[in-house]
Formats: sequence, C-alpha cells, structure tokens
Amino acid sequence: MPFRILKRLDRGLLRDIAALDAGLFIVGVSFGAIATSQGVPWWQSTAMSLFVFAGASQFATMGIMTAGGGLLAGVAAGLILNLRHVPYGMAVGDVYWTSLRAKLIGTHLLVDHSAAFALAAGDDRRRARHAYWTVGVSLFVIWNLGSVLGAFAGQFIADPKALGLDAALPAIMLAIIMPNLRDRRTLAAGVLGTAVALGTSFLLPAGVPVLLALVGLVVMWKGANRNEETAA
Repeated sequence: MPFRILKRLDRGLLRDIAALDAGLFIVGVSFGAIATSQGVPWWQSTAMSLFVFAGASQFATMGIMTAGGGLLAGVAAGLILNLRHVPYGMAVGDVYWTSLRAKLIGTHLLVDHSAAFALAAGDDRRRARHAYWTVGVSLFVIWNLGSVLGAFAGQFIADPKALGLDAALPAIMLAIIMPNLRDRRTLAAGVLGTAVALGTSFLLPAGVPVLLALVGLVVMWKGANRNEETAA
C-alpha cells in the first residue's frame, strides 16, 4: 500500500517531502540533544516524541519544565499551542476520516506540515490524501528517529544551541509558507497574524500569542465573502 501511494505522487512532490523530512530530522535531533543537555532522561524525550508528536509543543513544554515552570504549566503551554490543530482538522479532516482506525492514526499524524501539503493539493482529494499520509507517516518515522539519536548525541554536546539546531524548525516553517505568500489575501492574513502574535508576546504567556495569531484568518474570511458576492 505505501509503495502504491508513492508511485502516484509526482517527482516534484516527492522531492519537497524528502527535503522536509531532511529538515525535520535535524529538528528532531535538536530536540533530543537539547532535552538531554537539560537533564531530561532519553526515554522521556523519546516517549514525548512518540506520543505527542508535535515539535513546537514539545519544545515549549520541555523549555518550561526544565526552567522550573512545573508539569502543569508545561502541559498547558503544549495544549495551547496544539489548539491550532482544531482548524487544521476542520480543513483536512475529510482527507483521512474514512474509518475509525484511519481517524485515530490520521489525527495523530495531523501536524502543520501534513495539513499544509494536503491543502496545497486543492480540490484534488486523491492527491491530497496521498500527500497527507506520505508526509504524516514519513515525518513520524523521521522525527522519532532523530529524537532518539539526538538524545544520545546530546550526552557529548555541551551546548546544542551553539550549533544553531534550535533555529531549524522556524526555518522549515518559513520555507513551507513562502510559496503561499504570493497570494495577496494569504500575505495579508499572515502579516496581521504575525503583528498580533508579536504585539501580545510581551503581555501574555508563551503559546497564547500564537493562538491569537489566528485572528489573521479574518482577512481570508472577508475575502471569501466578497468573492461569493461577486459570483452571485
């Protein structure tokens, strides 16, 4: 089954997924290495990657807990960051909600990247489904492999941040959204969301500004309404 899906994907999409996997592997190594350098046992960081599987939330939770914020504060930050997955599920849920097993597995694989690739397929539901599962499964394997290797490598690295590993995730996210910024409404939504997140980051706890950045979607909603009125 996985090989049949791969054969149906064009080379350009496979190339993009391979590049994404390579970048996320570095981020996974970074997470494991930083966790180990902060005194987190390798099995704890590995278990988090396996059962949480959400890079930004894992970094946020680990950062708060290792800084003395406590378990509840760390988990709360992770949950707040993961609230962005609610609109993701609403947007691409029909791609994988085909059976109970598919819902459970597909929901666990719902991350920024799998949602982005599925949405990039547009109205082609078959292409969206293939892209979603290919990205989700490959990232899950790569992320966990990198996390394990990083956890062991972290024992020999004094300061993982000195290597710039902590900057890999933001760089990858920027690379993913750059092509979509050619659309004016998407660019306006991104600018508004960024402004809101930056403006509130000085006043609110970590994670909340990212959630408030969803305000930028108002631009997309208004634009969609105008298009409907024009079509009518």
